[in-house]
Amino acid sequence: MTEKKIRVLVAKPGLDGHDRGAKVIAYSLRDAGFEVIYSGLRQTTDSIIRAAIQEDVDVVGLSILSGAHLTLTRRVAEGLKAQGADEVVLLVGGVIPDEDIPTLREIGVKEIFTSGTSVNQVVESIKKHVHHNSPKEAGQ
Repeated sequence: MTEKKIRVLVAKPGLDGHDRGAKVIAYSLRDAGFEVIYSGLRQTTDSIIRAAIQEDVDVVGLSILSGAHLTLTRRVAEGLKAQGADEVVLLVGGVIPDEDIPTLREIGVKEIFTSGTSVNQVVESIKKHVHHNSPKEAGQ
């Protein structure tokens, strides 16, 4: 039995028009053996939730540089939960003030990546949080 590849949606919510970092992460995750879906710029939270469900992803990584990280992340987390996809690992990266990190964790974010985080840290974090021997996988 072959192991299912970890599926990651890298998403750019809101009006933020800068995606270089998100693309670097997406390419690096692909090179590390993950299946990666990149949403493109200026996605609504609803479109991100819809893509996560349709693509049956294990991880949603939000890249946010706009300063709207609390509002956008809360909407995605609540939307995933409302769709029964609260097992999806939620990660956030970007310009995140230290004082907002506890609130993001309360929202349900597993890891927060700020400037200077290495790609290896992101890869290892995803591997740590995604368990493909879970009951979800056993039933497939």
